[in-house]
Amino acid sequence: MLPQEILIKEYTYHLPEERIAIHPLPERDRSKLLVYKSGKIDEHTYAQLADCLPADSLLVFNNTKVMAVRLHFTKHTGSTIELFCLEPADDYPDITTAMLQKGKVLWKCLVGGAKKWKEERLSCSKENMILTAKKVKQEKDYFIIEFEWNDTTLSFADVLQLLGTIPLPPYLNRVAEQEDEERYQTIYAKYNGSVAAPTAGLHFTENLFEKLQARGIQKDFVTLHVGAGTFKPVKTESIAEHDMHAEFIEVSTAFIEHLIQYLPKTIVAVGTTSLRTIESLYWMGVKVIGNENILAENISVMQWEAYHLPQDITPADALQSLLNWMKKMQIEKLITKTKILIAPGYQLRIAKALITNFHQPQSTLLLLIAAIVGDDWKRIYAYALANDFRFLSYGDGSLLWKREE
Repeated sequence: MLPQEILIKEYTYHLPEERIAIHPLPERDRSKLLVYKSGKIDEHTYAQLADCLPADSLLVFNNTKVMAVRLHFTKHTGSTIELFCLEPADDYPDITTAMLQKGKVLWKCLVGGAKKWKEERLSCSKENMILTAKKVKQEKDYFIIEFEWNDTTLSFADVLQLLGTIPLPPYLNRVAEQEDEERYQTIYAKYNGSVAAPTAGLHFTENLFEKLQARGIQKDFVTLHVGAGTFKPVKTESIAEHDMHAEFIEVSTAFIEHLIQYLPKTIVAVGTTSLRTIESLYWMGVKVIGNENILAENISVMQWEAYHLPQDITPADALQSLLNWMKKMQIEKLITKTKILIAPGYQLRIAKALITNFHQPQSTLLLLIAAIVGDDWKRIYAYALANDFRFLSYGDGSLLWKREE
């Protein structure tokens, strides 16, 4: 069966509301860790992760930083309208450039109560900072909003930090609290740009990193800015009709060199975003092999390309070709987008295992899990439900080794 023919109703399970973790545990690395390998399920904690991995492993983390992208503006009547900042307008080459804009910026936003927004501009303020918002254009799934603020020494990232609130996932059904400012962020978060946390990384602590290092397990970082599309449910009967969201990725030549070095060993992706990034790099390399003169704007990976491009190119050849192309183009850091949809029928090219939380029924993330472990996803999730594992963003996690080919 082609991935496009998959029926999403076959990837569901009953998730009782009480199994959704509403708050994080007091200690990050005390979360439970389900380990699946060669059909066997074991139970550990994240604090024991170093004992679950080969000493020659490379862990790949996503160092994106969640932004306080929920903004509340006051109408002249005194009521409020919420703007949820999704991503920059297409005027900017990448998120970092847009975040650094001063005085004015254009952003794609969801608008809560858009029909009630009659004024030309809305405003919100804190201390001496005044931020205004103006509707520029309405698209199918979002509005283009012009933000303007009075203190032009501040970047838009600074403005969000001052006026915004953390965008907790909708299924938590609560407002953000003070603890979320720290806990809904990995300890290694570095680059502003996400509207959701790469949640597999929330379990890692400095103590856990020390244990991994003592065992000789290495780590490296990519950047994928998580978009609101990560929560987008599959509303179509078959996957063919589902439009996968695009997300910005940033990867350095040094990282790709590190990845090539570890190909014969064990590469473990921490989180689905890290996995989607490193698997996308493989397909970018395949595209370069097919066209050595490919332009940077055409290097991004589309939703179904991984299933139509040549399938017989080795990971080493693909990554080396991408690396050579970047050096030829004098690109030290590749900034592009990926829409890759990893579903049953997909074979992992780079990663041998994935560390991840437990995901929602009928989601593209659950399809990704099934691509790695096959129908055993049902057994894994049944075990987690029967053994008091906590689910979704603040929940427990799993270490899933891909099935032998």
